[in-house]
Amino acid sequence: MAAPLYETDEPVLYALADGISTLTLNRPQFGNAQNSQMTYALDAAFRRAVDDDAVRVIVLRGAGKHFNAGHDIGTPGQDGDQPFPRVQLWWDHSDKPGAEKLYAREQEIYIGMCRRWHDIPKPTIAMVHGACIAGGLMLAWVCDLIIASDDAFFQDPVVRMGVPGVEYFAHAQELNPRIAKEFLFLGERMSAERAHMMGMVNRVVPRDQLEAETYAMAARIAQQPRMGLALTKQVLNRIEELQGLRAGIDLAFGYHHLAHAHNQAQGGDAIGGQDLRSMAAANKGGGGQTR
Repeated sequence: MAAPLYETDEPVLYALADGISTLTLNRPQFGNAQNSQMTYALDAAFRRAVDDDAVRVIVLRGAGKHFNAGHDIGTPGQDGDQPFPRVQLWWDHSDKPGAEKLYAREQEIYIGMCRRWHDIPKPTIAMVHGACIAGGLMLAWVCDLIIASDDAFFQDPVVRMGVPGVEYFAHAQELNPRIAKEFLFLGERMSAERAHMMGMVNRVVPRDQLEAETYAMAARIAQQPRMGLALTKQVLNRIEELQGLRAGIDLAFGYHHLAHAHNQAQGGDAIGGQDLRSMAAANKGGGGQTR
């Protein structure tokens, strides 16, 4: 594969004010699609926020029209074949054969990173507007709170690729299992209103009030004792794991990679011949919105 053509040297922007750190996904030209450049930059930004005692709360948001359009499957900056300095204890994927290549990469940048981000001891808030699709769900779901604008929508259409949902498979915890099946089987957009009804979203506000509402909540949380917040978060995260979150993600991850290997064995690529264009076309043709 040719070397990626990055449109920015800053795929994640970092800001700090009044004890609130803001991490902004910064590929607006491509709906903030996640390539490895962005994912490693986001990991470094989370680390920076954790290490800085001035940071009490972390807000994750997206630049431009959308929060996050998912994993990068077709921009000039697509870089899944490239080696990066790793942050987990997995070997380099880029020179590995067969199914090992994707398995090692996704252990590193999806399961490993998402679990670490979920366990950040400081409160995290996802501020979601526009699209939150597939890999975007993973970024929102690892946050403690999700505040969405009334024009936001949530979607996991990757069953079309022959795989059982995105790698950080928290669907059955974020949604009632029957609703999760509908969400995945149809691949339709779920409105912010319905996501709120399902308990996946904390609050839905008009688009022009999203920023003010998010930062007002962050400011209130920032007044709480740091240790009290960290311990409260640890307790609730461990209860989620006792309820099956970690085991469910491990189970789904294995099936996810069986699906990748099956697609490759059928003579195609790991995602069933789909790409950015075909997924966008399918979305326009049949990706209706559930309310």
